[in-house]
Amino acid sequence: MPDYNKTKPGKVTGILSGIRSIFGLNIGTVLFGVLLLYMLFSAVLYLTTRKIESYQVIAGPLSRNETYTGLAIREEKTYQADSSGYVTYYAREGSKINANGAVYGISSTKVPETKTELSQEDLSRIRSDMLSFAKGFNPSKFNNTYSFKYQLEGSILQYAGVISDPLSSQNTSGDSTDSQTVSFQSTSATLGNQTIRKAPADGIVLYCKDGYEGKTVSSITEDDFDQNAYHETDLKTENPVKAGEDIYTLITDERWSLVIPLSEKQAAKLADRTAIRVKFLKDGMTQSGDFSIVEIDGSKYGLIDFNKGLIRYSTDRFLEIELVTNTVTGLKIPLSSIVTKEFYTIPSEFSTLNEESQELGFMMEGRDKDGEKTTIFKNVSIYAKVEQPGKGGTGDSKEEPSYLYYIDKSEFKEGDAIINQKNQGKYIIGDIGVLEGVYCINKGYAVFRRIEILDQNEEYAIVSKSTAYGLARFDHIVRNADAVKEEDILY
Repeated sequence: MPDYNKTKPGKVTGILSGIRSIFGLNIGTVLFGVLLLYMLFSAVLYLTTRKIESYQVIAGPLSRNETYTGLAIREEKTYQADSSGYVTYYAREGSKINANGAVYGISSTKVPETKTELSQEDLSRIRSDMLSFAKGFNPSKFNNTYSFKYQLEGSILQYAGVISDPLSSQNTSGDSTDSQTVSFQSTSATLGNQTIRKAPADGIVLYCKDGYEGKTVSSITEDDFDQNAYHETDLKTENPVKAGEDIYTLITDERWSLVIPLSEKQAAKLADRTAIRVKFLKDGMTQSGDFSIVEIDGSKYGLIDFNKGLIRYSTDRFLEIELVTNTVTGLKIPLSSIVTKEFYTIPSEFSTLNEESQELGFMMEGRDKDGEKTTIFKNVSIYAKVEQPGKGGTGDSKEEPSYLYYIDKSEFKEGDAIINQKNQGKYIIGDIGVLEGVYCINKGYAVFRRIEILDQNEEYAIVSKSTAYGLARFDHIVRNADAVKEEDILY
C-alpha cells in the first residue's frame, strides 16, 4: 500500500509553492495591497462627500461705487500775443500765478541759451517730479508728456531764479541788473530785448486751449461730452508767433464744476442728494461738492460744484470719477454663509461671576446626594449679549441696562431653574431666541458666531465688526453653511 503520510505534505507544499509563484506573496505585496485599498476607499469617500468651501472675512463696502466721466467747467479765458516774435515762457503750466506775475516774454530774435547751475536740493526735486510722472504715465494720454515737459521747464526756470529775480522787485534807482535794463509798466515789463507780459489777474496758467473756454453749465450741449471729437491745441511753440495768435489760457476762479451724464435709474437713485463725495481716479483724492440734477438736451446730468482742488486737475477737461455713495462699511461675507440657530435666553440679572476663576456663569438649582436642594455654579459659553430696551437692571437705578444672554440649548434643559444670587429670585429656563450667524472654522471645527447685518445685496452682506462674540477681520468661515453642522471637524 502507498504511504499517504509521506506524499500528502509534498502535495500541500507544491500547492503553496504554485500560489506563491502566481501571486508572488510577500510582505511588500501585502503592504501594497493594503495601501491600494486605502487609496480606493479615500477616493470613494472624497467623491461622495460634499466639499466644504472656506471664505476669509474681509472688510469693505458692499459693492463698488459707480464710475463716471465728468466734463470740467471752469472760468477761463485765452489771451493773445499783442506783438510778433519769439516766445520765452516763464510761468509753469498748471501753476498758480499772482496778478502782474510774469507769464511769458516776447522778442524779435531768439533769446540765446544760457547755462545755469542748480543746487543739489533743486535737482532732487526735479528727479522726484520725474519719478512721480513715470509711475503714473498712461500711454493712452501721451499728450500729458508735453504738459509735463513744460512744467519741468518752468520748474527749472524758477529754481534758477530766472522768473523771480528780475521781476520780483522794482529797480527804482535805475541801476542795471547783469547789464540789462528792467523797465516796468502796468501789464508788461522789458528785460533786455524782451517784452515781459504779465498776468492781468490771479489764476492758473495753461499753455493750451480746447474750445471749451468761456462755456458755462447753461451753454454746454450733449455733443460737448463726445470725447472722440475732443481736440486740445498745444499753444507752446519754438517758432515765432504773430500778433493776435493765442498764446496762453488763464483760469481765474477756484470754483469749478463737473457735469456727469446719468441714466434714468442713476438719476432716480441720486435725486434726493444735495451733496456728494467724489473720488478722483487720476490720483485717488476725494472731496465733497454740492450736487444737483440738471437737464441738457432732454437728458439728465449730474452737476457737482466744488470750491477747491482745481489746481490738481486744471490740465484735464474730462475726469474719471467715482461717486462715493456706498457708505456702509463693515465685514463682508457671502449670504450662503449665514445660518440661524435657536438659543435659550436668560436675563443678565441672573448671571453670576465666579470669584475664583472670574468666569461668568449661572447658579442652577439642583439636589445633592441626600436629595436636599442646593445650587451649582454652571459655566457656559455665551453666544450673544443683547440689550433689552426700556428695562432696568436689578440695582436701585432704573437707568442700569439689562441684557439677554443667548446660551446654547445643550447647556440646559427646559424647566431648569436659575437662581439670582442677589435677591434669590428664580428664573425657569424656557424662553427661546434666534440669532443669525456663521460657522467660524479658525480651529478646524465649526463654531457658531453671531452676526449683525447692516446691509446686503443678492450675493453678499455687510455685518458689524463690533458685535460682541462676533466675527473679526481675516476669520475663516464656511461659505456653504448648509453642508456643515456645528462642531463638525473639517480638518
